[in-house]
Amino acid sequence: MKYIKESAIIFGITMIGEFLNAILPLPVPAGVYGLFLLLILLCTGLLKLEDIEATGNFLLDIMPILFIPASVGLIESYDEMKAIPVPLIVTCLISTLVVM
Repeated sequence: MKYIKESAIIFGITMIGEFLNAILPLPVPAGVYGLFLLLILLCTGLLKLEDIEATGNFLLDIMPILFIPASVGLIESYDEMKAIPVPLIVTCLISTLVVM
């Protein structure tokens, strides 16, 4: 029951982020709205870390599995990527440096 409650809280915050994305005219992804909302709730103490910790840790543990569909999509578009290797490599290097 604990995991269901925690999942409902996390996905509820995610849905509020989706709603904010729909009503606000800013070019911000819905996930970012949800993350900022979660950060605000945790920093203000309205939401305790213990209220979502177990499910959050579970989601972090299975995160590599969540990248499988994206990897399959890259493999399926190999022919398109093969046609533009230099711009693709430059884009990957620059984006990696910016993220780091």
